[in-house]
Amino acid sequence: MLNRFIRATFDVTRKTASQSAAWAVFARDTVSGFITTAHHTLLVLGIVAIAALGLMFVKPEIADQLKELSPFAEASADDTVDEAPEDTAALDAPAPSTAKATAASHAATAVATEEATGNSRQQQWVTSWLSKRYRVATDATNMLVSAAYMTAKEIKLDPLLILSVMAIESGFNPFAESPVGAQGLMQVMAKVHHDKFAELGGVKAALNPVANIRVGSLILKDYVTRGGSVEAGLKLYVGAGASDSDSGYGAKVLAEYRRLKEVAMGKKVPAFSTSASSGKPRLERKTESAEESAKLEGQEDHLAKADQIPSL
Repeated sequence: MLNRFIRATFDVTRKTASQSAAWAVFARDTVSGFITTAHHTLLVLGIVAIAALGLMFVKPEIADQLKELSPFAEASADDTVDEAPEDTAALDAPAPSTAKATAASHAATAVATEEATGNSRQQQWVTSWLSKRYRVATDATNMLVSAAYMTAKEIKLDPLLILSVMAIESGFNPFAESPVGAQGLMQVMAKVHHDKFAELGGVKAALNPVANIRVGSLILKDYVTRGGSVEAGLKLYVGAGASDSDSGYGAKVLAEYRRLKEVAMGKKVPAFSTSASSGKPRLERKTESAEESAKLEGQEDHLAKADQIPSL
């Protein structure tokens, strides 16, 4: 009897343990299956999302179609319509003065756009021609031409005249230096005009193309104003103000100026010629003006008092 009871108890215990093990295996398999399924689902969704993004990148119109199908887009549109004023006709009809102002604004914008387009086209022609003529990289020439145009607009001077002086003075070499110390694109005497370089970083900025163009242009404008004409201004610029002749410097600059004006008008102008000024920088000055010599000798105070070189 006792043996039968022990055997029954043992059988019940073994059966309970088997059931517990079976439930543990079932739970483990269920969880593992759920995790695997979730992993595969997320992987598939990720692949689908990437494919959808790639498709919308190739065909943007699909994204617009999806936006139209969105219920939120419709709700937003309905809200916009609901908030629109009832008397739209009265608001759409501008007052006479407003209509005139609007028309004038549109006309001014059209003129400005046309002028900007014309200047851009002109700069492209000038850049291409100068790049070929002086054998300078197109990107570098474009930077120099843009700087000349911006400076000319700011100080109200013809950019083609500035470019002509740069061409004859240095052949568009920003690091050119003459025997008497004139430096850069426009061969500026930095020691003489150090006050103009003060706000641009000092005399060392003479070899900075943008700073050199600005200072050289200011000097050129000052000399043209003082001389009363471009020819007289060029004579002062080359340092021949006290001489009877500028050794043909003004004629070279004006010849290049005329060629650039034709290029800017879209005319076909040969980039190379047998002219003495074609592609050869003028790095020597015949003489220094009396003003420059005096300044180099340290007589800036005397010149300022005599008002021989007015500040720009």
